[in-house]
Amino acid sequence: MRPWILAAAALILTGTLHAQAKGGGGTTAPPPVTGNPTTQPNRPTNPFPDNSIPNQRPIFLSGTVMLSDGTPLTDRAKIERVCNGRPIPEAETDKKGHFSFEVGRSFEMPDASVGSDITGRGGSPFGNPGNNGGGMPGGGLGSADRRLWGCELRAVLAGFRSDTIQLDTVHYMDNPNIGTIILHRIAKVDGLTISVVSALAPKDARKAFEKGREAEANKKLDDAQKNFEKAVSVYPQYSAAWFELGRVNEQTNRIEEARKAYQQAIAAEPKLILPREQLSWLALREAKWQELVDLTDEWLKLDPANSPNAYYLSSIGNLQLQHSTVAEKNAQEAVRMDPGKKNMRARYVLGLAMAQNHEFTESAEAIRSYLEATPDAKDRAAIQKQLQQIQDAAQEKVQSEVNPPKPQ
Repeated sequence: MRPWILAAAALILTGTLHAQAKGGGGTTAPPPVTGNPTTQPNRPTNPFPDNSIPNQRPIFLSGTVMLSDGTPLTDRAKIERVCNGRPIPEAETDKKGHFSFEVGRSFEMPDASVGSDITGRGGSPFGNPGNNGGGMPGGGLGSADRRLWGCELRAVLAGFRSDTIQLDTVHYMDNPNIGTIILHRIAKVDGLTISVVSALAPKDARKAFEKGREAEANKKLDDAQKNFEKAVSVYPQYSAAWFELGRVNEQTNRIEEARKAYQQAIAAEPKLILPREQLSWLALREAKWQELVDLTDEWLKLDPANSPNAYYLSSIGNLQLQHSTVAEKNAQEAVRMDPGKKNMRARYVLGLAMAQNHEFTESAEAIRSYLEATPDAKDRAAIQKQLQQIQDAAQEKVQSEVNPPKPQ
Protein backbone atom coordinates (compact mmCIF):
# COMPACT_ATOMS: atom_id res chain seq x y z
CA MET A 1 0.00 0.00 0.00
CA ARG A 2 1.42 3.35 -1.00
CA PRO A 3 2.21 5.64 1.94
CA TRP A 4 0.76 8.70 0.20
CA ILE A 5 -2.65 7.05 0.03
CA LEU A 6 -2.83 6.69 3.79
CA ALA A 7 -1.21 10.08 4.34
CA ALA A 8 -3.68 11.81 2.07
CA ALA A 9 -6.58 10.02 3.70
CA ALA A 10 -5.35 11.07 7.12
CA LEU A 11 -4.99 14.65 5.90
CA ILE A 12 -8.67 14.77 5.05
CA LEU A 13 -9.92 12.59 7.89
CA THR A 14 -7.94 14.06 10.78
CA GLY A 15 -5.93 17.07 9.65
CA THR A 16 -8.80 19.07 8.20
CA LEU A 17 -10.96 18.11 11.16
CA HIS A 18 -8.32 19.58 13.46
CA ALA A 19 -8.01 22.75 11.38
CA GLN A 20 -11.75 23.29 11.35
CA ALA A 21 -11.95 22.53 15.05
CA LYS A 22 -9.87 25.64 15.61
CA GLY A 23 -12.40 27.70 13.72
CA GLY A 24 -10.79 27.57 10.29
CA GLY A 25 -12.48 26.42 7.15
CA GLY A 26 -9.43 25.89 4.98
CA THR A 27 -7.36 22.87 4.10
CA THR A 28 -4.16 23.64 6.00
CA ALA A 29 -3.52 20.81 8.41
CA PRO A 30 -0.92 19.55 10.85
CA PRO A 31 1.31 16.63 9.74
CA PRO A 32 -0.94 13.77 8.66
CA VAL A 33 -1.43 10.82 10.98
CA THR A 34 -2.00 7.32 9.71
CA GLY A 35 -4.05 4.72 11.54
CA ASN A 36 -5.86 5.44 14.77
CA PRO A 37 -4.72 8.79 16.21
CA THR A 38 -3.60 8.76 19.82
CA THR A 39 -4.78 12.29 20.48
CA GLN A 40 -8.19 13.66 19.78
CA PRO A 41 -8.85 17.01 18.10
CA ASN A 42 -10.41 19.83 20.06
CA ARG A 43 -14.18 19.88 20.07
CA PRO A 44 -15.21 21.78 16.93
CA THR A 45 -17.11 25.00 17.30
CA ASN A 46 -19.56 26.70 15.01
CA PRO A 47 -17.69 29.64 13.43
CA PHE A 48 -20.43 30.25 10.87
CA PRO A 49 -23.86 30.18 12.52
CA ASP A 50 -26.68 30.09 10.01
CA ASN A 51 -27.81 33.66 10.55
CA SER A 52 -24.41 35.28 11.04
CA ILE A 53 -23.94 36.44 7.43
CA PRO A 54 -24.50 40.22 7.18
CA ASN A 55 -27.77 41.27 5.54
CA GLN A 56 -29.00 37.71 5.49
CA ARG A 57 -32.78 37.54 5.39
CA PRO A 58 -34.52 34.91 7.51
CA ILE A 59 -36.39 32.05 5.87
CA PHE A 60 -39.52 30.76 7.60
CA LEU A 61 -40.98 27.34 6.84
CA SER A 62 -44.17 25.70 8.02
CA GLY A 63 -46.19 22.62 7.19
CA THR A 64 -47.85 19.49 8.48
CA VAL A 65 -46.79 15.91 9.18
CA MET A 66 -49.29 13.10 8.55
CA LEU A 67 -49.24 9.31 8.67
CA SER A 68 -49.80 7.53 5.38
CA ASP A 69 -52.72 5.53 6.79
CA GLY A 70 -54.50 8.66 7.98
CA THR A 71 -54.31 7.82 11.67
CA PRO A 72 -53.14 10.46 14.20
CA LEU A 73 -49.45 10.83 15.00
CA THR A 74 -48.27 8.52 17.77
CA ASP A 75 -46.14 11.36 19.20
CA ARG A 76 -44.78 14.73 18.21
CA ALA A 77 -42.32 14.41 15.34
CA LYS A 78 -38.96 16.10 15.02
CA ILE A 79 -38.39 18.18 11.88
CA GLU A 80 -34.93 17.92 10.34
CA ARG A 81 -33.28 19.82 7.52
CA VAL A 82 -30.99 17.29 5.85
CA CYS A 83 -28.15 18.89 3.92
CA ASN A 84 -26.09 16.41 1.91
CA GLY A 85 -26.85 13.50 4.17
CA ARG A 86 -26.33 15.20 7.53
CA PRO A 87 -29.46 15.98 9.58
CA ILE A 88 -29.85 19.40 11.23
CA PRO A 89 -32.72 19.44 13.78
CA GLU A 90 -34.93 22.48 13.29
CA ALA A 91 -38.24 22.09 15.13
CA GLU A 92 -40.86 19.78 16.57
CA THR A 93 -44.50 19.38 15.58
CA ASP A 94 -47.40 19.93 17.90
CA LYS A 95 -49.59 16.95 18.73
CA LYS A 96 -51.65 17.51 15.57
CA GLY A 97 -48.57 17.45 13.33
CA HIS A 98 -48.23 21.17 12.59
CA PHE A 99 -44.80 22.85 12.62
CA SER A 100 -43.18 26.19 11.84
CA PHE A 101 -39.65 27.52 12.30
CA GLU A 102 -37.00 29.93 11.07
CA VAL A 103 -34.26 28.13 9.17
CA GLY A 104 -31.10 27.91 11.22
CA ARG A 105 -32.69 28.95 14.51
CA SER A 106 -32.53 25.33 15.57
CA PHE A 107 -33.61 24.21 19.01
CA GLU A 108 -30.45 22.09 18.99
CA MET A 109 -26.82 23.16 18.84
CA PRO A 110 -25.00 22.19 15.62
CA ASP A 111 -22.17 19.72 16.00
CA ALA A 112 -18.89 18.91 14.36
CA SER A 113 -20.47 16.68 11.80
CA VAL A 114 -22.28 19.54 10.10
CA GLY A 115 -20.07 21.16 7.50
CA SER A 116 -19.61 24.82 6.80
CA ASP A 117 -19.36 24.68 3.05
CA ILE A 118 -23.11 24.60 2.41
CA THR A 119 -25.14 24.71 5.57
CA GLY A 120 -23.27 27.65 7.06
CA ARG A 121 -21.97 25.61 9.98
CA GLY A 122 -18.43 24.53 10.70
CA GLY A 123 -17.33 20.99 11.43
CA SER A 124 -15.92 17.66 10.41
CA PRO A 125 -15.15 17.14 6.75
CA PHE A 126 -16.63 13.66 6.80
CA GLY A 127 -19.56 14.33 9.09
CA ASN A 128 -20.78 16.72 6.43
CA PRO A 129 -21.00 14.79 3.20
CA GLY A 130 -20.44 17.99 1.27
CA ASN A 131 -22.28 19.92 -1.39
CA ASN A 132 -24.18 17.45 -3.52
CA GLY A 133 -24.53 19.74 -6.45
CA GLY A 134 -28.00 20.91 -5.49
CA GLY A 135 -26.70 24.44 -4.95
CA MET A 136 -25.80 25.81 -8.33
CA PRO A 137 -23.56 28.87 -8.42
CA GLY A 138 -25.28 31.96 -9.66
CA GLY A 139 -28.97 31.58 -10.24
CA GLY A 140 -29.78 34.92 -8.67
CA LEU A 141 -30.68 33.61 -5.21
CA GLY A 142 -29.85 35.66 -2.15
CA SER A 143 -27.24 34.60 0.40
CA ALA A 144 -29.90 33.26 2.76
CA ASP A 145 -30.86 30.65 0.19
CA ARG A 146 -27.40 29.04 0.35
CA ARG A 147 -28.57 27.36 3.54
CA LEU A 148 -31.02 25.35 1.48
CA TRP A 149 -28.74 24.25 -1.36
CA GLY A 150 -28.58 20.48 -1.43
CA CYS A 151 -31.10 20.30 1.41
CA GLU A 152 -34.41 18.60 2.03
CA LEU A 153 -36.89 18.54 4.89
CA ARG A 154 -38.05 15.38 6.63
CA ALA A 155 -39.91 14.33 9.76
CA VAL A 156 -38.44 11.97 12.36
CA LEU A 157 -40.72 9.77 14.44
CA ALA A 158 -39.83 6.44 15.98
CA GLY A 159 -41.17 3.56 13.92
CA PHE A 160 -41.73 5.54 10.72
CA ARG A 161 -39.94 6.38 7.46
CA SER A 162 -40.38 9.91 6.16
CA ASP A 163 -40.99 11.26 2.69
CA THR A 164 -38.90 14.34 1.98
CA ILE A 165 -39.50 17.79 0.53
CA GLN A 166 -36.69 19.36 -1.51
CA LEU A 167 -35.65 22.84 -0.40
CA ASP A 168 -33.21 23.85 -3.16
CA THR A 169 -35.67 26.18 -4.84
CA VAL A 170 -37.13 27.79 -1.72
CA HIS A 171 -36.57 31.55 -1.52
CA TYR A 172 -37.08 33.81 1.49
CA MET A 173 -39.96 35.59 -0.28
CA ASP A 174 -41.88 32.38 -1.02
CA ASN A 175 -45.00 31.19 0.79
CA PRO A 176 -43.58 29.62 3.98
CA ASN A 177 -46.02 26.69 3.87
CA ILE A 178 -44.20 23.83 2.13
CA GLY A 179 -47.09 21.37 2.40
CA THR A 180 -47.35 17.95 4.02
CA ILE A 181 -44.66 15.45 4.95
CA ILE A 182 -45.93 11.87 4.90
CA LEU A 183 -44.68 9.23 7.35
CA HIS A 184 -44.83 5.49 6.54
CA ARG A 185 -44.70 2.72 9.13
CA ILE A 186 -41.48 0.68 9.13
CA ALA A 187 -41.72 -3.11 9.11
CA LYS A 188 -39.28 -6.05 9.22
CA VAL A 189 -36.60 -4.35 11.34
CA ASP A 190 -34.91 -6.24 14.16
CA GLY A 191 -33.88 -3.05 15.93
CA LEU A 192 -36.42 -0.92 17.73
CA THR A 193 -37.26 2.56 16.54
CA ILE A 194 -40.13 2.67 19.03
CA SER A 195 -39.31 2.33 22.71
CA VAL A 196 -41.24 -0.52 24.28
CA VAL A 197 -40.17 -0.14 27.90
CA SER A 198 -40.98 3.58 27.84
CA ALA A 199 -44.64 2.71 27.42
CA LEU A 200 -44.50 1.13 30.89
CA ALA A 201 -43.33 4.32 32.60
CA PRO A 202 -45.43 5.36 35.62
CA LYS A 203 -47.54 8.50 35.55
CA ASP A 204 -45.04 10.75 37.40
CA ALA A 205 -42.23 9.77 35.05
CA ARG A 206 -44.36 10.33 31.95
CA LYS A 207 -45.45 13.73 33.24
CA ALA A 208 -41.84 14.80 33.80
CA PHE A 209 -40.90 13.47 30.35
CA GLU A 210 -43.63 15.49 28.62
CA LYS A 211 -42.59 18.63 30.50
CA GLY A 212 -39.03 17.98 29.37
CA ARG A 213 -40.09 17.60 25.75
CA GLU A 214 -42.07 20.84 25.92
CA ALA A 215 -39.16 22.72 27.50
CA GLU A 216 -36.77 21.31 24.88
CA ALA A 217 -39.04 22.44 22.06
CA ASN A 218 -39.12 25.93 23.61
CA LYS A 219 -35.30 25.95 23.87
CA LYS A 220 -35.45 25.96 27.69
CA LEU A 221 -32.70 23.38 27.93
CA ASP A 222 -32.00 23.71 31.67
CA ASP A 223 -35.66 23.01 32.43
CA ALA A 224 -35.66 20.16 29.93
CA GLN A 225 -32.63 18.58 31.56
CA LYS A 226 -34.16 18.76 35.04
CA ASN A 227 -37.39 17.13 33.88
CA PHE A 228 -35.66 14.34 31.95
CA GLU A 229 -33.45 13.66 34.97
CA LYS A 230 -36.56 13.48 37.14
CA ALA A 231 -38.18 11.07 34.67
CA VAL A 232 -35.26 8.63 34.74
CA SER A 233 -34.93 8.90 38.52
CA VAL A 234 -38.57 7.86 38.90
CA TYR A 235 -38.26 5.15 36.23
CA PRO A 236 -34.62 4.12 35.51
CA GLN A 237 -35.69 2.00 32.51
CA TYR A 238 -37.15 5.04 30.74
CA SER A 239 -35.08 4.69 27.56
CA ALA A 240 -36.85 7.51 25.72
CA ALA A 241 -36.11 9.92 28.59
CA TRP A 242 -32.45 8.80 28.69
CA PHE A 243 -32.22 9.46 24.96
CA GLU A 244 -33.73 12.94 25.24
CA LEU A 245 -31.46 13.68 28.20
CA GLY A 246 -28.52 12.76 26.00
CA ARG A 247 -29.72 15.11 23.27
CA VAL A 248 -30.09 17.99 25.73
CA ASN A 249 -26.62 17.37 27.15
CA GLU A 250 -25.19 17.28 23.64
CA GLN A 251 -26.86 20.59 22.80
CA THR A 252 -25.31 22.22 25.86
CA ASN A 253 -21.85 20.82 25.10
CA ARG A 254 -21.84 18.29 27.95
CA ILE A 255 -20.54 15.56 25.70
CA GLU A 256 -19.52 12.98 28.32
CA GLU A 257 -22.88 13.34 30.04
CA ALA A 258 -24.59 12.94 26.68
CA ARG A 259 -22.62 9.78 25.94
CA LYS A 260 -23.53 8.28 29.32
CA ALA A 261 -27.22 9.06 28.80
CA TYR A 262 -27.23 7.41 25.36
CA GLN A 263 -25.50 4.38 26.85
CA GLN A 264 -28.13 4.24 29.60
CA ALA A 265 -30.84 4.29 26.91
CA ILE A 266 -29.20 1.29 25.25
CA ALA A 267 -28.80 -0.50 28.58
CA ALA A 268 -32.50 -0.01 29.26
CA GLU A 269 -33.47 -1.17 25.77
CA PRO A 270 -30.62 -2.97 23.93
CA LYS A 271 -32.29 -2.99 20.51
CA LEU A 272 -33.02 0.74 20.40
CA ILE A 273 -31.43 2.27 17.30
CA LEU A 274 -31.46 6.04 17.86
CA PRO A 275 -28.95 6.16 20.76
CA ARG A 276 -26.45 4.18 18.68
CA GLU A 277 -26.89 6.62 15.83
CA GLN A 278 -26.12 9.59 18.10
CA LEU A 279 -23.14 7.80 19.64
CA SER A 280 -21.81 7.09 16.15
CA TRP A 281 -21.81 10.78 15.26
CA LEU A 282 -20.08 11.55 18.55
CA ALA A 283 -17.40 8.94 17.76
CA LEU A 284 -16.84 10.55 14.37
CA ARG A 285 -16.63 13.99 15.94
CA GLU A 286 -13.92 12.82 18.34
CA ALA A 287 -12.06 10.65 15.80
CA LYS A 288 -12.62 7.48 17.84
CA TRP A 289 -12.39 5.16 14.88
CA GLN A 290 -12.66 1.76 16.55
CA GLU A 291 -15.61 2.96 18.59
CA LEU A 292 -17.22 4.26 15.40
CA VAL A 293 -16.80 0.87 13.72
CA ASP A 294 -18.17 -1.02 16.72
CA LEU A 295 -21.21 1.24 17.00
CA THR A 296 -22.06 1.14 13.32
CA ASP A 297 -21.65 -2.65 13.28
CA GLU A 298 -24.28 -2.86 16.02
CA TRP A 299 -26.48 -0.35 14.21
CA LEU A 300 -26.33 -2.34 10.97
CA LYS A 301 -27.18 -5.59 12.72
CA LEU A 302 -30.35 -3.96 14.00
CA ASP A 303 -31.43 -2.20 10.80
CA PRO A 304 -29.38 -2.97 7.67
CA ALA A 305 -32.17 -2.05 5.25
CA ASN A 306 -32.86 1.54 6.34
CA SER A 307 -29.48 2.88 7.47
CA PRO A 308 -27.42 4.51 4.69
CA ASN A 309 -25.69 6.75 7.23
CA ALA A 310 -24.58 3.67 9.18
CA TYR A 311 -22.84 2.31 6.08
CA TYR A 312 -21.35 5.73 5.39
CA LEU A 313 -19.99 6.20 8.91
CA SER A 314 -18.79 2.60 9.04
CA SER A 315 -16.82 3.09 5.84
CA ILE A 316 -15.06 6.12 7.34
CA GLY A 317 -14.11 4.25 10.52
CA ASN A 318 -12.88 1.20 8.63
CA LEU A 319 -10.95 3.37 6.18
CA GLN A 320 -9.13 5.08 9.02
CA LEU A 321 -8.36 1.72 10.63
CA GLN A 322 -6.98 0.55 7.25
CA HIS A 323 -9.70 -2.07 6.81
CA SER A 324 -9.93 -1.07 3.17
CA THR A 325 -11.97 -4.03 1.91
CA VAL A 326 -14.74 -3.46 4.47
CA ALA A 327 -14.52 0.30 3.92
CA GLU A 328 -15.06 -0.11 0.18
CA LYS A 329 -17.92 -2.57 0.63
CA ASN A 330 -19.79 -0.31 3.05
CA ALA A 331 -19.12 2.82 1.01
CA GLN A 332 -20.56 1.02 -2.02
CA GLU A 333 -23.66 0.24 0.01
CA ALA A 334 -23.97 3.85 1.18
CA VAL A 335 -23.82 4.97 -2.46
CA ARG A 336 -26.32 2.31 -3.54
CA MET A 337 -28.79 3.48 -0.89
CA ASP A 338 -28.45 7.08 -2.10
CA PRO A 339 -29.96 7.06 -5.62
CA GLY A 340 -30.85 10.75 -5.28
CA LYS A 341 -27.17 11.59 -4.74
CA LYS A 342 -27.91 13.52 -1.56
CA ASN A 343 -24.68 12.38 0.10
CA MET A 344 -21.95 12.88 -2.49
CA ARG A 345 -19.34 12.63 0.25
CA ALA A 346 -19.97 8.88 0.25
CA ARG A 347 -18.52 8.81 -3.29
CA TYR A 348 -15.37 10.44 -2.01
CA VAL A 349 -15.00 7.91 0.82
CA LEU A 350 -15.55 5.14 -1.72
CA GLY A 351 -12.78 6.63 -3.86
CA LEU A 352 -10.35 6.60 -0.93
CA ALA A 353 -11.16 2.98 -0.14
CA MET A 354 -10.68 1.99 -3.78
CA ALA A 355 -7.31 3.73 -3.83
CA GLN A 356 -6.21 1.78 -0.78
CA ASN A 357 -7.24 -1.37 -2.68
CA HIS A 358 -5.16 -0.26 -5.72
CA GLU A 359 -8.28 0.26 -7.85
CA PHE A 360 -6.84 3.57 -9.02
CA THR A 361 -8.93 4.15 -12.14
CA GLU A 362 -12.21 3.51 -10.32
CA SER A 363 -10.99 5.56 -7.37
CA ALA A 364 -10.22 8.57 -9.56
CA GLU A 365 -13.66 8.33 -11.17
CA ALA A 366 -15.43 8.30 -7.78
CA ILE A 367 -13.44 11.25 -6.45
CA ARG A 368 -13.94 13.24 -9.66
CA SER A 369 -17.70 12.73 -9.34
CA TYR A 370 -17.54 14.18 -5.84
CA LEU A 371 -15.47 17.20 -6.91
CA GLU A 372 -17.75 17.92 -9.87
CA ALA A 373 -20.72 18.05 -7.51
CA THR A 374 -18.98 20.10 -4.80
CA PRO A 375 -17.52 23.27 -6.30
CA ASP A 376 -17.54 25.00 -2.90
CA ALA A 377 -16.00 22.20 -0.79
CA LYS A 378 -13.64 23.71 1.79
CA ASP A 379 -11.08 20.92 1.36
CA ARG A 380 -11.31 20.94 -2.45
CA ALA A 381 -7.65 21.87 -3.02
CA ALA A 382 -6.38 19.00 -0.86
CA ILE A 383 -8.69 16.52 -2.58
CA GLN A 384 -7.66 17.73 -6.03
CA LYS A 385 -4.02 17.12 -5.11
CA GLN A 386 -4.98 13.71 -3.83
CA LEU A 387 -6.86 12.97 -7.06
CA GLN A 388 -3.80 13.87 -9.11
CA GLN A 389 -1.70 11.42 -7.12
CA ILE A 390 -4.27 8.68 -7.69
CA GLN A 391 -4.42 9.45 -11.41
CA ASP A 392 -0.62 9.23 -11.59
CA ALA A 393 -0.77 5.88 -9.82
CA ALA A 394 -3.39 4.66 -12.29
CA GLN A 395 -1.13 5.62 -15.19
CA GLU A 396 1.85 3.88 -13.62
CA LYS A 397 -0.24 0.74 -13.15
CA VAL A 398 -1.28 0.76 -16.81
CA GLN A 399 2.32 1.23 -17.95
CA SER A 400 3.56 -1.58 -15.73
CA GLU A 401 0.94 -3.91 -17.21
CA VAL A 402 1.90 -2.97 -20.78
CA ASN A 403 5.63 -3.10 -20.12
CA PRO A 404 6.14 -5.49 -17.20
CA PRO A 405 9.59 -5.36 -15.60
CA LYS A 406 12.02 -7.88 -17.04
CA PRO A 407 13.03 -10.67 -14.68
CA GLN A 408 16.46 -10.31 -13.14
